[in-house]
Amino acid sequence: MSAFALVSDLFRPRRFAGLFGAAPSLALATLGLTIAEHGKQYAALEARSMMAGAFAFAIYTLAVCHVLVRWKAPALITTVGMLALWFPVALGLWRLWLQ
Repeated sequence: MSAFALVSDLFRPRRFAGLFGAAPSLALATLGLTIAEHGKQYAALEARSMMAGAFAFAIYTLAVCHVLVRWKAPALITTVGMLALWFPVALGLWRLWLQ
């Protein structure tokens, strides 16, 4: 969690700090509740799902940044359009890791 706090200090405006600071806490709380409700096996599946989604989101973010910087495309069109990249990456990782 310290790494997330460090990353949150690097970004401006400060409202991004809350995003990076809250993500690990929410993930841990969700996994704790999942273990209590459904058991460790199901929580392990959910943890792998979180990792696949996070990796797909990282790929999406890098692609959006690349398009915005390289081609100076409009932000709204780029972010919405690149969701077409996020979904197949997330689905592919889900099939690889969870099936």
